[in-house]
Amino acid sequence: MNILVIIPAFNEEDNISKLIKNIRKVEFRNNVDILVVNDQSSDMTSYICKKLGVNVIDLPCNLGIGGAVQTGYKFASLNNYDIAIQVDGDGQHNPEFLEKLIEPIVKGNSDMVIGSRYIEHNGFQSSTLRRVGIRYLKFLINSLSGLKITDPTSGFRACNKKLIQTFAMNYPRDYPEPESIMYIKRKGFSVSEVPVVMNEREGGTSSINFHRSIYYMIKVSLAIFFDKIRKESL
Repeated sequence: MNILVIIPAFNEEDNISKLIKNIRKVEFRNNVDILVVNDQSSDMTSYICKKLGVNVIDLPCNLGIGGAVQTGYKFASLNNYDIAIQVDGDGQHNPEFLEKLIEPIVKGNSDMVIGSRYIEHNGFQSSTLRRVGIRYLKFLINSLSGLKITDPTSGFRACNKKLIQTFAMNYPRDYPEPESIMYIKRKGFSVSEVPVVMNEREGGTSSINFHRSIYYMIKVSLAIFFDKIRKESL
């Protein structure tokens, strides 16, 4: 199988080099390529990645996390990858779990697999405020979808070829992780979780502050409700 690791990155010069080197330390059983989608960073993110010999797409304008990730899926679709793995550029996603993440897809048991920090509760568990928000979104998504997702905001996830093609055509924009779960459920894809350990951000600054967190909760809640009542077009 050909696998693409998609790393959306915005001003991650403090973290990206270590992340790429740690991914390369993993002994994969399949062919794995790395793609960094540089979301118009103003620092040395792109330069560092290119110096390390990694494929880089430099976006001409800032598209946000959804647009950056979708760019990666478009690249994966055009280049016929069998599996795409999302890994955040801030270094919080531990590459040691990459093989574990794709195992249900390789076995044909799931279309998308989410790496959850809340199955075994090891490693960094996020801030108190974010944990409250995650619990709310977990309740909302599970109630409306019938799924049993423990970590709906996790961006550490893998998709098979069919879902790559779907996401290349349509992917949520602002805060896509919770919305995409509802979307693929409506489309008839299967989703599962595996336990992972996440790290605390070592450098840089998160783009989500208190005021953006409020916007996040309102926007995602509305998107989830609308997706629930939306009917597929004929």
